[in-house]
Amino acid sequence: MAFLHFTIIDLIDVLLVAYIMYELYRIIKGTVALDLFILILIMYIVYLVIKALNMRLLSTILGNSIGVGIMAILIVFQQEVKRFLLSFRHEYKKIPEKIERFLSTVSGEEKPRVPINEIIEAVEYFVQEKLGALIVIARQNDLKYLADKGTTVNANVTAELLKTIFFKNSPLHDGAVVISGDTILAAACVLPMTDKTDLPKFLGMRHRAALGVAEDTDAFVIVVSEERQEISYAEFEQIYINVGIEGLKEVMQKYFG
Repeated sequence: MAFLHFTIIDLIDVLLVAYIMYELYRIIKGTVALDLFILILIMYIVYLVIKALNMRLLSTILGNSIGVGIMAILIVFQQEVKRFLLSFRHEYKKIPEKIERFLSTVSGEEKPRVPINEIIEAVEYFVQEKLGALIVIARQNDLKYLADKGTTVNANVTAELLKTIFFKNSPLHDGAVVISGDTILAAACVLPMTDKTDLPKFLGMRHRAALGVAEDTDAFVIVVSEERQEISYAEFEQIYINVGIEGLKEVMQKYFG
């Protein structure tokens, strides 16, 4: 019988397929792509049954339909595909960071460090004064495409400058600040919104914009809620709510310290 020829390669094959299917479901869960994914999965199962029954005409039609469906997903749901790829980058994010650090050491060039204390001081001020803020910090991705959508600043990161930008009467307080290393690249930047539909209702536009960037890039995004005076952060398609100033400091020390 066929199962008697089941080898370790077959086991690896099954486990890899199961993992990929799980990752796909996890990424598109809560989006409009989920229904299409389930439909194609059902069609594929039916295709396997028909093929096993040796129904050639139906198997040919369904086989071609599945191929077209996969192409449709790749074209229409580009953001979901990008998230799927970023999820792998999240798992192995330390590898490119180590390579970059090694190359910087060899070339004698060091990437400027993010001034954590300046950002923490500003965030603490925003909470005390009930000011909303959205701060995007670059990692591997230089975020130039986001900075180009805002007002160019190109100044050193300081707590006072961040306070000035997000002051209620400032013309730059709407939108996000984009930081790379020790430099504020731009302010009043427009960010992409997440299309997830299963988020808590109390999350506002800033949180959805932060998650949108975290889904598209490897950026670290800080959100200060004006209404709730809470500190949150987003990274790699996840958002962490009400972490507190000490929680934020601990995470930033881990990534940028």
